[in-house]
Parts: sequence; structure tokens; C-alpha cells
Amino acid sequence: MKQVLMRVTSPGHTPRSLERRIRTDRSAEMRRRRAIVGASLVGMASMAAVALFQTGLVRRLPDPPTRRPRFDTAKVNTSEEAYSYGMPDGPITLGMHAANLALAAAGPPERWHDRPAIPVVACAFAGAQAVVAAKYLFHQMPYVDERWCPYCVVDALAHMATFGLTLPEALRAVRGD
Repeated sequence: MKQVLMRVTSPGHTPRSLERRIRTDRSAEMRRRRAIVGASLVGMASMAAVALFQTGLVRRLPDPPTRRPRFDTAKVNTSEEAYSYGMPDGPITLGMHAANLALAAAGPPERWHDRPAIPVVACAFAGAQAVVAAKYLFHQMPYVDERWCPYCVVDALAHMATFGLTLPEALRAVRGD
């Protein structure tokens, strides 16, 4: 499996050369890819708390003590929508962030040129997630649930940030700059 992944994402590189290139490159592409890793980890942290709640490992998650907006993590995360995938949506979202992180870490700094499919797939995948996140953020919570989940807001913003950060490299890959 690891040989296949190495061949698909980083042909012509040894693991050591790939490590050096990924860790030391200061290009705009690598700075954005590192930001995607950071945003994905923030999203994962917020959804890890939700997954603990949705699966019953914790009974309650704290909400910010504000009157407006009205936060009610329990209401949002026990809604019919939250379980409409045949399972709680928190663990699914964790997987989406993990996939974004893996796609951001895959390949050498110039992958947009050598393996343009990787940044294009990363952008399309993140774009689909950003659309779903926008639905939750701008429709589901304010109009259907009439309550907000702070963990879900962080998650949605992480998805939107990831999408925005994938766009420049994907455009460069499509244009063949």
C-alpha cells in the first residue's frame, strides 16, 4: 500500500527527499497546504467533541454563556438531521477533515505541475464539504434548529477555509502554470 501511494503521489522521490522537501519548502503552495493541515486539525478537534457527545461517551458539552446567538449544542447535535446519515454526523465530519489533511500532505511541493489531479481532487472534495457546511451554518442552525452549536460553527469555518486554501493550487494545476 505505501509503495502504491508513493508511486501515485511522489514518483521519483525517496521518502527522505520527500520529507525534506515537504518540511523545508517555503513556497506559497506549501504554506497554504500547511494551513489546510492546521484548519483540518481545528475542525477535527471541534468534531471530536461532538462525536464524543453524539455517541454517548460524554453526556453534555458546554455552550458559551450568551443570550444572542442562542447556543444549544445538544439540540443541534441530537436533531433528526444530525442522525440522518444512518449514524451521527460528527464521526463522518471527522473523516472528511482527516481526508483533507491527507490530501494536503500528499506529494512534493510542485505536485500541481507533476500530479495536477491531486490538487484538483483536493479542491473538489473540499468544495463539496464547504457547500454542506454552508447549508448547516446559514440554513440548518439558524432556521431549522433555531439554535447554534459553537463546535459546528468552528467546523463549518474550517471546511470553508480549507476550500479557499485549495483553490489557488487547483487553479494553477488546471492552467498548467
